Amino acid sequence: MTARSPIRWLTGAAALLVFAVGSPDAARAEAEDGRIIAERWCASCHLVGPGQDVASDQVPTFMQIAGDYDLDADELRRFLQMPHPPMPDMQLTHREIRSLIAYIDSLAP
Repeated sequence: MTARSPIRWLTGAAALLVFAVGSPDAARAEAEDGRIIAERWCASCHLVGPGQDVASDQVPTFMQIAGDYDLDADELRRFLQMPHPPMPDMQLTHREIRSLIAYIDSLAP
């Protein structure tokens, strides 16, 4: 049995870390997908981004949702998976929900 060299071990650990965490480019792409979903499905009621001027004052903005530190990704995921009035039942896929959450997270202060 041969001993693993420290460099080989560190290289393997770094590769696993990048795989587990994901690349910054992938995270930005997922958030961008979420922005597109938000503009398509959510902007008729919510203020979803800095460039939007008109939204309902009866619902929180995405920036307010992002700043609510008591709301974590799991709670937001459950909220988006369950149809609840007055929100329409959009039947988002798991991937779309992940992207939408990534976009909302990108708006956090």
